[in-house]
Amino acid sequence: MDALPIFLRQVRSRSEEHQHAMRVLARERLAGQMVAVLRQELDSMVRVIYLLTQSAERRTALIEASVRGEKWSQPNSHASVTDKEMVDLAQNLQGWTLSVYKFGCAFIHLSGLHDYNDRDPLEQLPHHERKDILDHCCHYHGGPHGSDAKFSELVPYLPSVLEKIAGNLECYLEDLEKGLLPNAAEV
Repeated sequence: MDALPIFLRQVRSRSEEHQHAMRVLARERLAGQMVAVLRQELDSMVRVIYLLTQSAERRTALIEASVRGEKWSQPNSHASVTDKEMVDLAQNLQGWTLSVYKFGCAFIHLSGLHDYNDRDPLEQLPHHERKDILDHCCHYHGGPHGSDAKFSELVPYLPSVLEKIAGNLECYLEDLEKGLLPNAAEV
């Protein structure tokens, strides 16, 4: 079985659904769910980045495992490849992944950030995480401005953040499709 086309189809289908969901959620102003969708798209991106850093043989094994619905494991081990491992790798390459991923996780798991209608989730973050998120959004998406921006000011930019992540993901999928090896991949 050639698992790569199936894997690519799965990831692209998931991304298209995220983009559709973001439009609906933005229209309905469901901010917490918008962040959760960002986190899910970022999950796809960090997995594909991880694949691009692996040897061709290992990459094939991981893609086949994914298509079979199995967890990714470490080479010659039953230990799982962790989200932290993949996010750390992407963080080294992207510089913003960890902050957005952690912020998104807080909206995936029940947390104090779900009280965003009454308490600003950005104010509940450590200063450096809040700064990373706001600086990135301002630099790449045009706002909000200032380190004291509120979550409500960030929300209108979330669809463009998803669009950027989805665009990056598609570039990485094209690299995966071309079979680029770790030293040749521009991740």
